[in-house]
Order: sequence, then structure tokens, then C-alpha cells
Amino acid sequence: MPETSLHDQARDLLPAMVDAVEALVTIESPSEDLDACRAVVQEAVGIFGGWLPEPARIEEHGGRPVWRWGADQPRILLLGHLDTVWPMGTLARLPFTNDGSRITGPGCFDMKAGVVQGWAALAMLGLTEADGVGMLLTTDEEIGSHASRTLLTHASALTESVLVLEPSVDAALKTSRKGTSWYELHFTGRAAHAGLDPHKGINALLAASQMATDAATWGDADAGTTVTPTLLSAGTTANTVPAAASMTVDVRAWTAAEQQRVDDAFRSWQPGNEAQLTIDGGIDRPALEATSSAALFARAQMLAAALGLDPLDGRAVGGASDGNLTAAAGHPTLDGLGAVGDGAHADHEWVSVPAMAERAALLAAMLAP
Repeated sequence: MPETSLHDQARDLLPAMVDAVEALVTIESPSEDLDACRAVVQEAVGIFGGWLPEPARIEEHGGRPVWRWGADQPRILLLGHLDTVWPMGTLARLPFTNDGSRITGPGCFDMKAGVVQGWAALAMLGLTEADGVGMLLTTDEEIGSHASRTLLTHASALTESVLVLEPSVDAALKTSRKGTSWYELHFTGRAAHAGLDPHKGINALLAASQMATDAATWGDADAGTTVTPTLLSAGTTANTVPAAASMTVDVRAWTAAEQQRVDDAFRSWQPGNEAQLTIDGGIDRPALEATSSAALFARAQMLAAALGLDPLDGRAVGGASDGNLTAAAGHPTLDGLGAVGDGAHADHEWVSVPAMAERAALLAAMLAP
């Protein structure tokens, strides 16, 4: 199919695309609310029924609903999610709007518009399961994808390329993403009266403070590695040596090697007093390194030029997605192919309506045989 015709088809589909985004956005779907997530998946199955004759299906994995279409282990995997960070009731404060140029509403940019762009690309090509394309939408991406990881591993096992429908950043595709590591650190000491005999206690707060101070030095600005203590709790009363303390640390890094270096530092650290340390968590999503996306990004640039679209830029970003997981498993992965707009996780979240047609056409070109 000539690339130039894809943009025309996408423009024709634009009203239906906008209607589909409105339908998804007006069903609030915070990750923690399973009933809400099931409702949005059910709605997505119903909407998609008008796009292609082969129906989508609802599955449960790890106790969570997922939306699936096409081959179970496809050659090309379109990947996204239907959950959002917004709590129930946000829609009353930030309603869906469409002025013909911009769409607003909770979850429109991250990432319900990208989901619809993926549907449009499939519809433009009239694909079937036999074409070796599959699409997977989870409902726990915003809380770490822990329930869906086994499914992601299985679905991408035979995949030659993964196209992630997460939003773009300033219209640029995401060619690399930092890996994320999360640490929950628990310190156990011994209580004692802070006035009568503090020397008989083991101060868990002091151990946690020492860890926070040390961990903050494990970052590497030149490598782009950040180690940030974020939460700390300790103690029971104002006149008791704290017998317990807990701390959370956020780690971001561009490479797996940097994530491992910091992980080793956590595992080898010892408190300066006699407090005991237990570590939960660790390396969560490995880094999506630029080598994983390079070939797909070059192809996307070529196809965008053939479609008459603006030149595509690539961007390295700090946040992680499920694309980190597929890239770490060795599958070429290109992220940020979803909506053009701004405001992920922010009140000013918006999507460019004209760009929805452009990005749907680009996706169709990348899926075309």
C-alpha cells in the first residue's frame, strides 16, 4: 500500500479515533481499582469491535484484566496499557474536552490516545491474526507491571519488534529509557528509654540515616545515575530509642551495568551500629538502551519522510515502561509511538488531534508487510 495513502486513511478515521478516546477517558481506570480496570477493558473490547472483524479478547493474568488481539506470540507486538495514575473522581475536575485541536482529560495522553492510534493502524491495514501482529494492553503498568510480567515475557517470546504506544516527548520518539530500581530498607534495632539508658538501645533511625547519607553518594552524574532516598519512617515515641525504621530509595540509570553497580552497593552495605538490615526490592525494570531501538528508529524516520511527516527526533527519557522489559529480553523495541501532546500525570494533560492521524499512519507503515 503506498505510504501516502495511509495518511489520507488516517485522516478519514480521525473522528472515530476521537470518539474512541472520549469513550476510554470517560471510564476512569486507576491501576489500584480492579473493577474500574475491568470496566475499561470491557469498553475497549466493545469499541474495537467496530474496527476489525476479528474480535479482541479479555484475559486475566495475575488477577488482573488484560486486553488482547491477534497472535498470542506475534512477530510484531503493539504494547500499551489502559490503567492511569488518576484516582476515581478526577473526571469531575478534569473533564474530557475536544476543541478540534486538542483533547484533554485524565489519561488521554498517557496513554489512551496511543491505544486508539494503534487500533486505527490495524484497521487501516485490515490485519488478521495470520499477519503475525498482536496487541497487548495491560492494566498494571503504572504500578510496576508485576502481575503482567509473565504474560509480557510469553507474548514477546517470538517477537522481532515491539512498538510501544506510550506517549511521545515533545513529539520525539523514546529511543532509550532509564532503568528503575526500588529499594525498601528495614532496620531493626532495640528500644530503650531515651533519657534513662539510651546506651542500652540500638538506634534504627541512626542506621537508616547513615544509609540515606551513604546511598546518596552512589549516584554518578556523569553516567546519569541517580540514587534518591524518598521516604523515611522511624520510632514510636519521642522519648524512646527507635527500635525500627524503614526507608525507600529510588534508583535510575541508563545502563544495566550501572543498575548492577548500585545494587551491589546496597547488598554489601552494613550499618555502623548493631542494627539489622533487611532489603526488599532491587532492580525492577532494566534500562532500555539505545541499541535496542536504533534499527526501528531509523526505519520510523524513513517511513515518516515517505509519508510527508515532519522529521522524527529521538529522545532519551528518565521514566520506564514495559518496553524496558521487552528490550532487556533481547527484543528490538521502539517506544513513544503514541500520542503527541504533553502533561503525563499532570493536570494539563492534552493530546494533539491532528497528530493522532499522523502517528496512526506512521504505525500502519511500520506494521505493513
